[in-house]
Amino acid sequence: MQDKLLPILEDRFGLTGFYPLQGEIIRHVMQGSHALVVMPTGSGKSLCFQFPALALEAAGVTLVFSPLIALMEDQVAALKKKGIAAEYINSTLNSRTRSQRYEALAKGEYELIYATPERMYKEEFRQALEDVPGGVKLLAIDEAHCITKWGHDFRPAYSEIGEFRKLLDYPQTIALTATATRQVRADIREVLELDETELELFAEGIDRPNLELKAEEVWSDSEKSARILELAKAGGTGIVYYSLIKKLEQHADELRAAWGAGRVEIYHGKLEPLQKKKVYDRFTASEPGDGLMLLATNAFGMGVDKPDIRYIAHAQVPGSIESYYQEIGRAGRDGEASRCLLLYEKSDLGIQQEFIEWMNPSADLLELAALEISNSPNGSLDADELREKLTGRNRGDRRAEYCLIGLEKRGIIEQADTAGRYSFIRAPDEGEICPKAIEEKHQRDLRRLLDVLELAQSGDIRSRILDYFGLD
Repeated sequence: MQDKLLPILEDRFGLTGFYPLQGEIIRHVMQGSHALVVMPTGSGKSLCFQFPALALEAAGVTLVFSPLIALMEDQVAALKKKGIAAEYINSTLNSRTRSQRYEALAKGEYELIYATPERMYKEEFRQALEDVPGGVKLLAIDEAHCITKWGHDFRPAYSEIGEFRKLLDYPQTIALTATATRQVRADIREVLELDETELELFAEGIDRPNLELKAEEVWSDSEKSARILELAKAGGTGIVYYSLIKKLEQHADELRAAWGAGRVEIYHGKLEPLQKKKVYDRFTASEPGDGLMLLATNAFGMGVDKPDIRYIAHAQVPGSIESYYQEIGRAGRDGEASRCLLLYEKSDLGIQQEFIEWMNPSADLLELAALEISNSPNGSLDADELREKLTGRNRGDRRAEYCLIGLEKRGIIEQADTAGRYSFIRAPDEGEICPKAIEEKHQRDLRRLLDVLELAQSGDIRSRILDYFGLD
């Protein structure tokens, strides 16, 4: 089979070979089997479904469920550059474009179609999939940890993917995620109604010997800066992660003065798109001798495929071990020695606790947010408009943003045609916004933060991570 696959890989993707685990997964899927894939971000997960989408001989389309609109748009753009018939359908499209894509999908013009699981609530989408010659031949579930409440980014529509599989006549399925504990893996199988023998696990070992994992307690910003500069002076390109944009920008001034203004870049969600692209392009093209240091929030990293990142520092404590592991996983993908340093200051825990409060707005606030959006005279609201109605003009209070996220995840609102705005779809069902469920998630988030603190204080980060994920 290997001899037959390589010409397709070269002709369609411009690649000459698979990574070892990648090849094993693809051969497994090509034989018609289901798969659960746990591999770090940037290690080639996407090819594990993109290649079979083109190489499987059966008629039909590959349906890719993705929770992130920006990520699906990036993947589709990359596939189109390779001449692959891929497209996405999401709420950012106007009705005319959506209708055109539904029609093209129904005619079988796409090899891959990307959508959020919430799109399955739309009759037009389901009908288009039903009309595809051959139907859905492969279902790929990206960010599969979103299926379970034990995952760090639960989405209710993901928990219904088992039902969606029934509607699609139980297609061959591949579920993929960068991080999944034993409980998360068990829940994925339960939702998909596939046991361990049917949904075989393929996991890249999380114990990467080339990464030096250390944590240090610090007592001031100047001490943090000194530790970060020590990493930078050892050479190579690095990323320093922050929780707060304000703190990132403050540190940027200090680090530029010490390291050189031309060798420090910043990246966060509030930058203009063109500036984000400029920073991203410079970072990915940088050479080790440039000594480039990128100060970033967790807005940076998804889809970054740079093999020679020599250090990752956390200047502020991340909110979960899953986030920490994904971020350090970007270091040393070339197999060379790389350093990962977690700097924790007790006051940083208060920042994450405040994030957790924002991330779990009360049921009353969510219902009020839904009502305000439904009553909007413009038919849509953005975060600033909603914040003023819910909590006043305090931009430091981010509950409005998380109300929008929570309502979108439930399918009550959706992103409007204009970026940053949200439109009302339906009223919440009775009991759908459940105070008990919200408090349970709040407690799970606090438990994840405590896990990070215990990790930092353990003296053996590697063993803690192995135990947490249950992947040897």
